Amino acid sequence: QVQLVESGGGLVQPGGSLRLSCAASGFTLDYYEMAWFRQAPGKEREGISCILSNGNTYYAPSVRGRFTISRDNAKNTVYLQMTSLKPEDTAVYYCAATDRLVSAPLEHGDFDSWGRGTQVTVSS
Repeated sequence: QVQLVESGGGLVQPGGSLRLSCAASGFTLDYYEMAWFRQAPGKEREGISCILSNGNTYYAPSVRGRFTISRDNAKNTVYLQMTSLKPEDTAVYYCAATDRLVSAPLEHGDFDSWGRGTQVTVSS
């Protein structure tokens, strides 16, 4: 069974940092495109970052320059390093995976597997 499990969320002050992790099981991450989405209350799910199997990355304008996506294929894990966090970053963050090539903007329907999400709250 394919499973994605996010971790690392929590409460952080504006300007702070967090690193989210997504542990994958049931498939080999090496050949998959991995992405992070987020969803705030009352808002649509937003694709914020993606890392392709060849290492190329994409960032939505809302997080570009502040967030960094990376992957460790040996650990079957993808990460999202978040810095300079803003209250507007408050959301549930989801990890997603697909074995098909994707392009910007990231769309919910492009991804086959999803984690349950981890809450990130940015507040003073």
